Amino acid sequence: MKKYFFYSMHPAVAAAWAAVIAAGYLLPAFPILGTGGTFTFANVLNPLSGIFFGPLGGALCSAIGGFVGTLIAPHAAWMGLGTFIIGMTTAFTSGCIAWGKWPPVTVSKNGSFVINGGIIVYIIGTILWFTQDIGRSIIRLPLVLYGLGFIVMMAGLIFSERLFRSKSRLLKFPAIWLCAFGGLVGGAAIGNFFSLVLYRTPKEIWALITFTSPLERMIFALAAMLVGAPLLAGLDKMGIFTGPQREEDEN
Repeated sequence: MKKYFFYSMHPAVAAAWAAVIAAGYLLPAFPILGTGGTFTFANVLNPLSGIFFGPLGGALCSAIGGFVGTLIAPHAAWMGLGTFIIGMTTAFTSGCIAWGKWPPVTVSKNGSFVINGGIIVYIIGTILWFTQDIGRSIIRLPLVLYGLGFIVMMAGLIFSERLFRSKSRLLKFPAIWLCAFGGLVGGAAIGNFFSLVLYRTPKEIWALITFTSPLERMIFALAAMLVGAPLLAGLDKMGIFTGPQREEDEN
């Protein structure tokens, strides 16, 4: 379990990646409906944090990078200094998918249930959504967005381990996409709650987001795939072993 959460993450590598994420906040992509903020290139990098360094290691990198990023690029900080929470949650969820095992719910030797952290994020995000009046008035958003993300997350838990450990580098591409999309929707589940609380985003905007948000996450996951797969191979060649296959590479 310790390997699952923190696996030989060298502090220098973690610091360098956090700096890259912080720099990513300087590159805006397009506006976030209903908040006045903007998506940035950091949205592409946050899922890779969890995929490269594990759930907690990746979350730590994204949290530090995101906090610094909001300081140097306040135009992207639609939640103020708390904006890093979204990237941190995305990294954690992506890491839980990439480093997780199937089945996602198991029973330990002492009889307690062990649930994949990504599932817990989705459950929390869904519950938080329905604590708000506006959230309860538009049920189709969590059904469409969170439902699609959950399906992809399950596919990632089933297939990503064998795809990452495959000798074929091409199979790393779909593995990263599955983990990234599932993680991005997990981050959105938490971010949507804060948007409801902070901005009281009207129902009409959420009706539009129901259809645009999955497409946005698909695009970001595609970008993460195109950046992450070559980077995964390049870092391994340099002796910086990252990703769920790292133990095999180190051996």
